[in-house]
Amino acid sequence: MRLNTLRDFHTRKLLQICKFHMSNVVVNDDDEVELFLRDFLFEKPTINSPNLKLIDSLISWGRDPSMECFKRRILIFFLVVAVINGEPIVPALCFFGDSVLDAGNNNHVATFLRADFLPYGRDFVDHKPTGRFCNGKLAADYTSEYLGFDTYPPAYLSRPENQTLLLTGANFASAGSGYYEGTALIYQAISLRRQLSYYKDWQKRVVGMIGREKANEIFSTGIHILSAGSSDFLQNYYVNPFLNRIYSASQFSDILMTSYITFVEGLYDVGVRRFGVITLPPIGCLPAAITFFNLGSNNCMQQLNDDALTFNKKLNDTSQNLVVRFPDLKIVVFGIYDTLLTMINTPGARGFCESRKGCCGTGTLETSILCNEISVGTCPNATGYVFWDGFHPSDTANQLLAQSLLRQGIPLIS
Repeated sequence: MRLNTLRDFHTRKLLQICKFHMSNVVVNDDDEVELFLRDFLFEKPTINSPNLKLIDSLISWGRDPSMECFKRRILIFFLVVAVINGEPIVPALCFFGDSVLDAGNNNHVATFLRADFLPYGRDFVDHKPTGRFCNGKLAADYTSEYLGFDTYPPAYLSRPENQTLLLTGANFASAGSGYYEGTALIYQAISLRRQLSYYKDWQKRVVGMIGREKANEIFSTGIHILSAGSSDFLQNYYVNPFLNRIYSASQFSDILMTSYITFVEGLYDVGVRRFGVITLPPIGCLPAAITFFNLGSNNCMQQLNDDALTFNKKLNDTSQNLVVRFPDLKIVVFGIYDTLLTMINTPGARGFCESRKGCCGTGTLETSILCNEISVGTCPNATGYVFWDGFHPSDTANQLLAQSLLRQGIPLIS
């Protein structure tokens, strides 16, 4: 078998993963890649109802001119293989952080930052609230699907009846949490320190089910993703005079970097070797931020966005330093700032009709308990909205964000 498009890749490893048996396969350019994949999908007798919508998405991403040619082809190939074989590309996915990734842990915590009631979840799989801060799926859910998982990593505190679900990962994120320990304390959320403790408990349970050797393989080759920082700024620093009168936003970011380093070190010490961290979004463009901090205007608060960019640069620099310290640790910094800002500034280009307010209620402030079934003004269809509530992206936006994460995350799956 000869695959010219993969000549610079470890072909033997890739072919072993592919697990298909065809002879005389020659793929020379992007058009042939597409034809080859489509022919293979429809001619392979063992394929059962392939997800054609996902396949079309994969091929369109692969032809994105912003991606390097080699990476485009590798991405297409890996993800189509996952769809074909029905097996995930990586053995496990674990999520940490705040409400952007919380899949329902706060349902089991004494906090008012919850989303286990309608209209949250109205567009989810069974149209029921799960604790996700969205009308439907999170970016974490779409990422799980794209990587070949047929279930989403369960919220760890939900204690799923089927314990084997934990073998493919778990979700430890908690709305209101952040890098800064005090942020979680204010909102009675699960701090990153506690999330790391729960992760160690999860490891023990996995070892108990399959043994140390197999478990270590899952820990080292599984992907671990963290999203935090928005709560630290929007729900603590900017409204807390005990912080913003003592520290500049840049100095506060330095404090958060210390916590970030400690968290990564903690994961590394227990065997994690593939890690991704999500940058801050343009926090000055979140509907609630505009309402709180830019009174009388419907424009983004540029100072907040500038603070986010400063934080993101520090996050990139700190991550590079960690890789130098731990050469066997793969870290990808997932940049979502530009992706979300593009949706906000040019919504029509991505199929949106509203990017300055959320779907729930008035769309200017409501989140958590303020976004409920009696909230006046909730839109009937959130598809055209970038934001679901005052802080969180809609299902549609999360899908686009997940596609961006996937493109950037090739080093973690290759």
